[in-house]
Amino acid sequence: MPDGNNPKIHLPIKGMVCEGCVESVKKALESVEGVERAEVSLENNEAVVTYDPVHATKNTLRKAVQSAGYEVVD
Repeated sequence: MPDGNNPKIHLPIKGMVCEGCVESVKKALESVEGVERAEVSLENNEAVVTYDPVHATKNTLRKAVQSAGYEVVD
C-alpha cells in the first residue's frame, strides 16, 4: 500500500505527439512493479512517476518507456 513517502522522478520523453502516445507511456510505466502513479504530459514532454525504489529503478522505468516506442532523454 502506498505510504505517500515514495520518491518522484521526472523523465523527459522524446517522441510523443498525441494523447494516444501519452496513454501508451502511462500504461507502460504503470505496468512496472513498484510504480504507484505515472502522470504523463504531452505539453511538457515528460512523465512524473511516483515509485517504490525497492521495486523500481530509473533503468526499469526507462526500459518501460522504450518498450512503448519512446525515448527517455537525459
